[in-house]
This record gives sequence, structure tokens and C-alpha cells, in this order.
Amino acid sequence: MSKPVKPSQAATAIRKSAVARYLQLAALFRRRIETNEWPVDSRIPTVEELSKECGVANMTIRQALSLLEKEGLIERFRAKGTFVRKSNRRDLWCEVQTDWNGLLMSRDNAEIELLSTQTGVNPSSYPADIGALAPSYLHLRRRHRRDDETFLLADVYIDARLSDKIDPTDFTSKTSMRLIADIPNLKIVDARQILTIGSADPEVSELLGVSLADPIAYVQRIAVAEDGTVALLADGIYRGDMVRVEIKLT
Repeated sequence: MSKPVKPSQAATAIRKSAVARYLQLAALFRRRIETNEWPVDSRIPTVEELSKECGVANMTIRQALSLLEKEGLIERFRAKGTFVRKSNRRDLWCEVQTDWNGLLMSRDNAEIELLSTQTGVNPSSYPADIGALAPSYLHLRRRHRRDDETFLLADVYIDARLSDKIDPTDFTSKTSMRLIADIPNLKIVDARQILTIGSADPEVSELLGVSLADPIAYVQRIAVAEDGTVALLADGIYRGDMVRVEIKLT
């Protein structure tokens, strides 16, 4: 009599999560490629082997592998198996800066696409203990790319009273903090950055080019003017596989 297969840690975690199993598995397999556990040009385990390891049906494994195949990470051959074709490009890392000067820097080779503009609006949420909202804001929705890979979706709110002091061409060339830092005679007395981790919803999935429920980083940036009003609030959503936060401790 054969011994029962002990569930792997991956299988246990998948059973506990409310996220669809094939999406969890796709993230797990993607991570194995990124960390070189499954090197480029190597053959990965069979569907049956992965099914047994993860404690799910063969069909669920096939759904997960189909996502990776669409991303070009793997290629499947009848009677030969499934092979890793490429790894996610780590040279696309986007560092989330943790100091004022860093927040003013544009990312190397980054392109900013202006998706929409809207006037007379207010941010839907903001930390009330940082500053008071201005009467209204100019809202910019922007998408940031590098080497044809989207890495950031941003909603930028600028105090409408300041918007006519910004050259519209800057909307597609400057970071959100740089937009207000370059305004003559505007003094910023407080600036904050808040980072939280989440997962991609359907809209974010489409705009960032990631799979549903993939990890993402929410980064909110706030700058307060001398009169106590929020001059800028920027809500950024970074692809989780392209963001890195480095904090110097000394």
C-alpha cells in the first residue's frame, strides 16, 4: 500500500487563500522562473507532478501554465514537455526612493503617457492629519513605461490654483513631485510617502499588463504647501515584480 502524499507548503497556502487557485499557482511558478529555480531552457515538472505537489487538479495546473505561456515565459511541446523560454527582466527594476531628492529624479529611459486629465475634482482619500485639501484639483492619470514595459500607473492631483504655473509639456516628462517642486515661489513644508502592498484588480491588471491578483505596490505621495494645504497628492500603483525599496539605515 502506497504512503499518502504529504501536502507541500505551497499546497497548504493555496488551500487557505481566497484567490483563485490557478492565479496563485501562476504566481508561484512565475516566482520559480524569476529566482532561477526553473532556469531558462530547462524542462519544468509535468502537469501530473505539479498537480501532486500542489494538491490540485490537472486542469488547474494547465490554467496556470497557460497564463505563463501567454506571457512568453514558457513554451509547451506535445510529447516533449514544457520548457522555460525567458525570465522576467530584472534590469527593469524601478526603485521607490525614500528621500526628497530621490523623488524628484526621473527614471532612466522612462516614458510617461498621459491617459486623461480632469479639472475641478478632489482626491477620493487622503491622510487628514497631513494637511487640508485645496478647493479643487487638476487630476492627471499617467502610465509610466521603460523599454516598452509598463511599471507604474499614477493618479496625480495638483492644487488647481497651481496648475496654470506648470507647462503642460511637463505632464509627460516630470515626476509628480518635480511638477510642483519647479513652481516658482512655492514652498513645500511637509512631504510624505506611504507604501502598502496589494493585488491587481481587473482594471489595474489591464492597464499594467499583469495577471489578475498579481502583487502590486501602492505608493501615495503627499506634499503640503506653506499655507497648510495639500499642493500635490499622487497615488501610484507599481508592478510588484518591478519595484524595489531600498532604505539606508546609517
